[in-house]
Amino acid sequence: MSKLPIISGKKVIKAVSKLGYLIDHQTGSHIILRNIDPLHRRLTVPNHNTLAKGTLRAIIRQAGLTVEEFIELLD
Repeated sequence: MSKLPIISGKKVIKAVSKLGYLIDHQTGSHIILRNIDPLHRRLTVPNHNTLAKGTLRAIIRQAGLTVEEFIELLD
């Protein structure tokens, strides 16, 4: 299993936008993204400077990705 990077919420949003996620709205410091593809998944990403590892892992899982696939999106 790959090690999770320490990244910000903005970098997570930039990575998942490559999969078709668009910003729907923001509530406080949490940005809600929706997928435009038929699955219409919804992700909530905290707009923090660093995300906790458990939070990042949950976002990756909800997006239907593996850690390795997510790390490839960061490049």
